[in-house]
Amino acid sequence: MIHLNIVDETSPLKAVILGTAMSCGPVPSPEEAYDPKSLEHILAGTYPKEEDMIKEMDAFARVFEKYGVDVYRPKVLEDCNQIFTRDIAFVIEDKLFHANILPDREREFEAIHEVLEKISPNKIIRPPQVVHIEGGDVMPWHDHIFVGTYSGDDYPDYITARTNKEAVEYLAAMFPHKTVKSFELRKSNTDPKENALHLDCCFQPVGHDKAILHKNGFLVEEEYQWLVDFFGSENIFEITKDEMYQMFSNVFSISPEVVVSERNFTRLNRWLREQGFTVEEIPYAEIAKQEGLLRCSTMPLLRE
Repeated sequence: MIHLNIVDETSPLKAVILGTAMSCGPVPSPEEAYDPKSLEHILAGTYPKEEDMIKEMDAFARVFEKYGVDVYRPKVLEDCNQIFTRDIAFVIEDKLFHANILPDREREFEAIHEVLEKISPNKIIRPPQVVHIEGGDVMPWHDHIFVGTYSGDDYPDYITARTNKEAVEYLAAMFPHKTVKSFELRKSNTDPKENALHLDCCFQPVGHDKAILHKNGFLVEEEYQWLVDFFGSENIFEITKDEMYQMFSNVFSISPEVVVSERNFTRLNRWLREQGFTVEEIPYAEIAKQEGLLRCSTMPLLRE
């Protein structure tokens, strides 16, 4: 059995689901793009090749092996993009939530059945249909749960709006002993530099008390300022619009001391090392073309 336990983003990782790039299907048509960055690369003819993405994910898997993490992979579905396991489910405390995501991605959840069978059924929870939620918008942080959302009346017009206000209310009801803090994110269907697809595209804690942050990802300046005050401005690495576009905030922590990062994130990786982190650099720039990176392609099950 797998005993789930996730209360933060950085405690030592013991078990994780890492997505797979195998058989991810042909290049989508522009109409099939789920986000503006994928659309940009589809139109430019630079959409990532399957063989390159498999190599990148293999490099990630090797880092997990180096640190003794149990790695589960989804069952490979033919012609299905299964890279971003963070979208389909997430764990808070000892519960795994089955995300209500875009309906044609439902089979991605079924492909992790090998893991689901090792979890007590009463710990697997499906929110009501009105609750739209994806794991990239959900960040447990000790006695807080940070949630990215979009609550504008034009929510249905944005394919990039993935977590609604009902989701914030639902998590608050599920975890009454925690403070659920929501953040309105900037959305664009067409401009990847003006779109924070998920909260982890513009913010992520690292270590015990530090964070990577991008101000323009937040629609409400007070909410951005709340995070600055919470972590302390001296503990924050503020990324530029271009760095957000490259997914600088979407690194992944194996422990409070070890961060997996993209090898081209020179400025960030230097800062992390200056703060005393061990930085495991891997190539992940092809996967980044789909507006997702390291955190997006992992779904942690157990941190100690």
